[in-house]
Amino acid sequence: MAHISRIKTSLAPAAIGPYSQGVLAGDTLYVSGQIAIDPETGSLVTGTIEEEAERVLENVGAVLQGASMTFENVVQCTVYLTDVNDYATVNEVYARYFSAAPPAREAVPITGLPRGARLEISCIAVKTK
Repeated sequence: MAHISRIKTSLAPAAIGPYSQGVLAGDTLYVSGQIAIDPETGSLVTGTIEEEAERVLENVGAVLQGASMTFENVVQCTVYLTDVNDYATVNEVYARYFSAAPPAREAVPITGLPRGARLEISCIAVKTK
């Protein structure tokens, strides 16, 4: 059985429920859904969807870093949007973080997210040897 460890970093928001920021099972990291919470203040970033997307992806990056990985290790992402009209803007920001080798991805419109967030992203990453 693969070694399992929980990822916890102060560079990403603390979990706001009974879950881990990430779980590393062997060489595979499962990053919990991240919303635009500023890890320093614990407050949701309010402003444009671009600002929210940047904070979300910085939070994802912090969890990846906590497992000694980068965006290049990501193989799959799930993007949740409360307004499908934000898709193009989120996609532009997303492309800045996944420019070299984009992972597989789905984008799912939903009716609501915790704390009134408009965007949540989770992902799976794999350590390369």
